[in-house]
Amino acid sequence: MSLAGRVLGVGLVGPGLAGWRESRAALAGEAPYVPAATSIPAPEALPATERRRAGKSVRLALTAGLAACNEAGRAAKELAAVFTSSTGDGENQHAICEALASSDRDISPTRFHNSVHNAPAGYWGIATGAMAAADSLAAFDGSFAAGLVEAFGRLATDPARAILLVAYDAPYPEPLKATRAIEDAFGLGLVLAGAHCAEGLLLDAAFTREAPTPMADAGLEEVRRGIPAARALPLLQLIAARTSGRVVLEYLDDLGLAVEVRA
Repeated sequence: MSLAGRVLGVGLVGPGLAGWRESRAALAGEAPYVPAATSIPAPEALPATERRRAGKSVRLALTAGLAACNEAGRAAKELAAVFTSSTGDGENQHAICEALASSDRDISPTRFHNSVHNAPAGYWGIATGAMAAADSLAAFDGSFAAGLVEAFGRLATDPARAILLVAYDAPYPEPLKATRAIEDAFGLGLVLAGAHCAEGLLLDAAFTREAPTPMADAGLEEVRRGIPAARALPLLQLIAARTSGRVVLEYLDDLGLAVEVRA
């Protein structure tokens, strides 16, 4: 099976990366990267009731996904989707653990349905009206690469249809953070099309035993290492510069995913 596709649109929100267009110069090395805490806007596409219930991870995933669709000029409701995250909704998990450890162990239905790993995919359907299949994955620090493999696999079986990939992670509160430290929130959306498409940069991927590619900028390397979804940064660097090149993304144990970008 060929692991290949073209990038039609990118959505980005992360530390010092407040949007794809705003971040391209820093990612491409054309401007200095300035660290700043991630600011996640409210998902205006959601109805008011669901907007109030949406946690940080849902807001992060929807912001990145919708931005990617806008950048690609594709209707979100027409796209199948792959959501991938190492963390899920850590704040909600923390609140449920607190409730279970208290004398009042009742958990609200809202907290329960927000606790499942595919909650962002459900909110995505509510926000966009999308009826196509939406997968939800987790693969620890290799979650972005696993999502990219899944998206390429979907394109291989249905090359005429574009697909949205959304990778997101947000910090855990203490005491969970002491065990699994996520430094800040990061969300990435990629609208991908089949390799035959005439638009966008071509990506070719293959498995490798090589070590992951680091970022040359120390600040961006700290983001890459500190947030699982940000393992995508070396690939974003090539896409931002619109240049050909090859990077290795962290995947599973000693197995990496080498991605070649052809401008």
